[in-house]
Amino acid sequence: MRTDLIRKTALTAAGLAFTGGAIAAPITAAYAADANPATQTQSDRKPAGERQLGVRYEAQPNFYYCGPAAARNALSVQGKDISVDAMAKEMGTTEAGTNSINDITPVLNKETGKNDAYRSVEISTPAADDKQTDKLRADIVKTVDDGRAVVANIAGTSTDTDGGIHSFEGGHYISVVGYRDGGNVVKIADSANPNTASYEVTAEHLADWIATRGYATS
Repeated sequence: MRTDLIRKTALTAAGLAFTGGAIAAPITAAYAADANPATQTQSDRKPAGERQLGVRYEAQPNFYYCGPAAARNALSVQGKDISVDAMAKEMGTTEAGTNSINDITPVLNKETGKNDAYRSVEISTPAADDKQTDKLRADIVKTVDDGRAVVANIAGTSTDTDGGIHSFEGGHYISVVGYRDGGNVVKIADSANPNTASYEVTAEHLADWIATRGYATS
């Protein structure tokens, strides 16, 4: 069942846009559909106002596993290596994707080993306001400083700090694994395509990307 965190999007030109977290026709990057997802390790760095967690990255094995894959990448920063199939089963993921962040937060808590490690935060408006953006920025800094990654349910198109365009009109899940400039710029681990596994976006762009959906944070 859809929740109020799910954006009601129109059908794409390709014919179908899933409302949960499955990828629907990304414009700049196809999803990784091979049976052996790519693996990549990112290192930790901690200058003032900046931190990046070590991620053992894996691309998602199919177009609708972005929710489990984002959770798996997020949990990898805690040294955990969990089957995306097992998490997909717990999240109720189907070929229509994963319904909302509320299906992911309990799994993050279970695998972290604390009932209150994560909570869901909603940005219910069509675009994030300054208060919602400030809260997201503070939540990311706190969560990353706690040694955990944020998982975000996004939809639509955003531009990274290098000018790259990332489009998921039908919805998608990503992990936020670091920040710099005091949280004004955040690091994304994106399971959609190993060729664009990591990029940075501003907190403002991320907040608007999450708008009408939500994120899991400490």
